[in-house]
Amino acid sequence: MTKILMTSVRDDEQAAIDQFAREHNVDIVTTPKLIDDAVDLTKDVDGLVIQQRSPVDPAVYPQLKAHGLKQIATRTAGFDMVDLQAAHANGLTVTNVPAYSPRSVAEHALMQIFRLLRKSYRFDAQVAQNDFRWFSDEQALEIHTATIGIIGVGRIGGTLAKLLKALGARVLGFDVKPREEMRGIVEYVSKEDLLRQSDVVSLHVDLNPTSTGLIAAPDLALMKPTAGLVNASRGPVVVTADLVAALKDHQLAAAALDTFEGENEVVMTDRREKGLADVPLVEELHAMDNVILTPHIAFFTNLAVKNMVDFALEDVLLILAGKHSPHEV
Repeated sequence: MTKILMTSVRDDEQAAIDQFAREHNVDIVTTPKLIDDAVDLTKDVDGLVIQQRSPVDPAVYPQLKAHGLKQIATRTAGFDMVDLQAAHANGLTVTNVPAYSPRSVAEHALMQIFRLLRKSYRFDAQVAQNDFRWFSDEQALEIHTATIGIIGVGRIGGTLAKLLKALGARVLGFDVKPREEMRGIVEYVSKEDLLRQSDVVSLHVDLNPTSTGLIAAPDLALMKPTAGLVNASRGPVVVTADLVAALKDHQLAAAALDTFEGENEVVMTDRREKGLADVPLVEELHAMDNVILTPHIAFFTNLAVKNMVDFALEDVLLILAGKHSPHEV
């Protein structure tokens, strides 16, 4: 029987894992550990599925090769945690799950766009202080009167654009490879024009050398002082120090961040006692009443979790059968 190891497994994934094992007659071993700490478990398995944000330890790749493995499947869209050159040098095919549920992230971004337009961050902070007043500068924009800019009009950004268009918003888009089928839904403009015109900017790009630091001080300076920024892509896409400075200087009104620099130190940790002093930029963001932080959970829906498990495991079986996966990277 084919035996597959899955690392970093959460309780909410187990039902989908058990169902796949039954339906495909495979043995799936799970561990909450990262592959860095579980590489010994690969000695007697045929396939490997991982999930993590931190880089895989370089020592792992030759160990996997020595244990006879032929692939690594990450059950995430992002694969920057895997050193592709090292993996390929050790005969390992790498796959990801590029479209586990574009709707999950798009719906999260839409929720945050509404929260920024309705200035819910202001009311949340006030009501938490037992202040139930409202002020003239808290008047909201109805979404059909707003201009929303999407940077990265791919699977997720395109799904968000369709949702926004259905709600009557004007949707601007910037992408290095504009999709013709999105014309009529998205008005493609330059990044600079998008930043200047948008009431909210939502980021949906992959993390790569060209997208790292994509939004920095000069870009934030172009935005309206009343505008908001949503990041549900990857933390390093935005230069966090520049964002903090722009928010303090009122170059833009607010930000909703599901991903942010320093998140690897805090996501999935309990900081109620320890606090955030060891991650000062995150601490500063957390203290600001015009920043909405969520712990990288935009993907976290019923359908997305099942698809991430199923697609990653299906890729393992394809490669073990000597076939190619459409998700090889």
